[in-house]
Amino acid sequence: MRRRRAAVAAGFCASFLLGSVLNVLFAPGSEPPRPGQSPGPSPAPGPGRRGDRGELARQIRARYEEVQRYSRGGPAPGAGRPERRRLMDLAPGGPGLQRPRPPRARPLPDGAPGWPPAPGPGSPGLGPRLGCAALRNVTGAQYVGSGYTKAVYRVRLPGGAAVALKAVDFSGHDLGSCVREFGARRGCYRLAAHKLLKEMVLLERLRHPNVLQLYGYCYQDSEDIPDTLTTITELGAPVEMIQLLQTSWEDRFRICLSLGRLLHHLAHSPLGSVTLLDFRPRQFVLVDGELKVTDLDDARVEETPCASSADCILEFPARNFTLPCSAQGWCEGMNEKRNLYNAYRFFFTYLLPHSAPPSLRPLLDSVVNATGELTWGVDETLAQLEKVLHLYRSGQYLQNSTAGSRAEYQSLPERTIPQEDYRCWPSYHHGSCLLSVFNLAEAVDICESHAQCRAFVVTNQTTWTGRQLVFFKTGWSQVVPDPSKTTYVKASG
Repeated sequence: MRRRRAAVAAGFCASFLLGSVLNVLFAPGSEPPRPGQSPGPSPAPGPGRRGDRGELARQIRARYEEVQRYSRGGPAPGAGRPERRRLMDLAPGGPGLQRPRPPRARPLPDGAPGWPPAPGPGSPGLGPRLGCAALRNVTGAQYVGSGYTKAVYRVRLPGGAAVALKAVDFSGHDLGSCVREFGARRGCYRLAAHKLLKEMVLLERLRHPNVLQLYGYCYQDSEDIPDTLTTITELGAPVEMIQLLQTSWEDRFRICLSLGRLLHHLAHSPLGSVTLLDFRPRQFVLVDGELKVTDLDDARVEETPCASSADCILEFPARNFTLPCSAQGWCEGMNEKRNLYNAYRFFFTYLLPHSAPPSLRPLLDSVVNATGELTWGVDETLAQLEKVLHLYRSGQYLQNSTAGSRAEYQSLPERTIPQEDYRCWPSYHHGSCLLSVFNLAEAVDICESHAQCRAFVVTNQTTWTGRQLVFFKTGWSQVVPDPSKTTYVKASG
């Protein structure tokens, strides 16, 4: 398996290094065949073919039209005036652009749209974008993982920045099952690639601090498939729930707050209320401590149609919910509520309450219970999470803590204790007790609550909320100079 992944990664990079040098600023423009236009030749079906070309073409057109729906509409927040640019060739040895060459539109049989597809009249423009030229000399290619449709690689650009590359997985289940059914490799690639194109459009139109950034994309011939699509995105770390449970409450709360802000944005997006049909931790990544959604090919904007509330049953493994059917014939808030309950069962219930400051736990329990019962919507959920942030960042949660200390501490400016550590949980450092505090009084309270604590060292490092990081120590037998720290030792007596 490791050898196969290395070979795939090497072949992936080779396709960029050996391929033609392209500079793609926006999706190349090619239109679907006009009515009555000859669809052109199609790949011959393989021996294992069970479906027909008409069914494959129907599926491609359905995905094509879905992408076009998401491309049209008002521009996303912050987008400039939409533009449509063509695929251009970059001179191999020089900085100038040659005369633009129209992209090769390859129609599919039986009325399927051509490839590469047109971006649509509402495709938001944001530049400059990274294109194929940026991938000429990438280094350090690493296979990150793959899912049903896509494979993800990590590469380093010539300037040193690390980015993620996404492409259709030629060994993946999606492409493989299609080829087995229809025997049309190129047509099946285009069917799968429209999911990647849909994700690219949604990343652009749903721009938000908790949506992965799209840096660019590239159409380039690869293997026996012309015009394969690769997207270039921000690089994040996978969400590992076991590791998150071992981190500080402050960092876990940040993830839940990020998720609350994301769900609020999706519920009020420029496209309407967006639901994530595949809502699991693996669909998200962490970028500098912030949670961001990365996989949007299974997102849906349309609400569920209904004739009565019997058509509006929201089903989950543990329980179901019945939502009202509106007078307009749509299940009210189903997209929003699906996202919210998934946030509860995958994130909130595990990350929010455990090891939280005692005075904040009642409010956090309310958030968990209300999202678990769907008695709140995303607006109220986010409002309560923002309230928790305010109480925590301002120190107001300390009003019910112990007033005053049971011992006096002597200050030793510009001094630190290099050893005499002990472990506590949760800690920012696995080999020592490193916690964040709002002020000196909270540091004293924490030291007094730990039986082994005899001293603590205040650093000049802060967390994302502005709280200072403090090491708690079992003693102070060795104190050394350090201009960036202040040590406090428990007075004898």
